[in-house]
Amino acid sequence: MNKRTLIKSGTVKENRKARFEYSMEDTIEAGVALTGAEVKSLRFGMANISDGFVQHKKGNLILSNVVIMKLPTANAAVYYDERRYRQLLLHRAQIKRLVGKLKEKGATIVPLKMYFNSRGKLKVLLGIGHGKQVRDKRQTIKQREWDREKARVLKKK
Repeated sequence: MNKRTLIKSGTVKENRKARFEYSMEDTIEAGVALTGAEVKSLRFGMANISDGFVQHKKGNLILSNVVIMKLPTANAAVYYDERRYRQLLLHRAQIKRLVGKLKEKGATIVPLKMYFNSRGKLKVLLGIGHGKQVRDKRQTIKQREWDREKARVLKKK
């Protein structure tokens, strides 16, 4: 394994594509139920959350399609599923609120960021939003370019 830095606290992965693809209404922080091998992989930043989403199953919210890769140094004899469903750890009232939002037409809950908080616990920042139309995406690109140009002009002065 090549030299990777161990993440004690701070961002593991960020889903920058999600803010472009969805217009976010609200965000919420949730814990995730993980195994020890998964935590160690995340400490080395070996994850992909860009295709992840949240679904409701049996009264719980489940984080789906998030890949946490296996460390090359991990035990080969132990079964390890990189794409397994991971339960989100939330209060019952928060789950009910999010399930209500999920039932709205076109609503989606996506992971925006995975990070270790100051206490060393893994947290996921979830965004609740609706998919953007193509014209909205164009407007976002225009606004971003305008902001960059404005910053360049102000920097020259």
